[in-house]
Amino acid sequence: MIEGILTLTLLGLSLGLFLALAAKYLKVEAEPIVEDITAMLPGSNCGQCGFAGCGQAAEAVADGVAALDMCPPGGKALIENLAERLGVEWDFSKSGSTAPMVALVQEATCIGCTRCFKACPTDAIVGAPKQMHSVINSACNGCALCIDVCPTECLQMVELKTTLENWRWYKPLPLLHQSTPHQPIPHQPTSHQPLAA
Repeated sequence: MIEGILTLTLLGLSLGLFLALAAKYLKVEAEPIVEDITAMLPGSNCGQCGFAGCGQAAEAVADGVAALDMCPPGGKALIENLAERLGVEWDFSKSGSTAPMVALVQEATCIGCTRCFKACPTDAIVGAPKQMHSVINSACNGCALCIDVCPTECLQMVELKTTLENWRWYKPLPLLHQSTPHQPIPHQPTSHQPLAA
């Protein structure tokens, strides 16, 4: 009995040591910019960007293959952070990104099948079997994966309402310089100054 415990303990320690050494010496070094971009992305791997996960999307952004607005859940805050990290300018007027969307459950037609919250990558849908489900707006990233699996079509995507938590004050556009110099304002006589004859 004791021999078996000692054998398993030594086996576990030797395998742990082997894995630690392998992680240290066989580690594939990633570019620091890719790691920074991966940390900025939501990390839900929802696939809305067209890539298999946030890691592949970060590599594509770092290589210049993907646009900065490829991540709908990240919104404009993510675009601003990516533009600052990459040192590029971004024109929001030409951006194809729309307002943030979240899922909404129609209570009258929800049968509590639990398919939607099994498909949700961020656990934003709560509920129990054969009970009505609900969506936590702060956790929903708008991936719409729940809509595809709902058998009663009780889910729909709606625009996220602006609240104090998600409202952003955007920088005003700079004033354009006029091509003609400003003309001085002519002096207006006041009531206590005599008029010239």
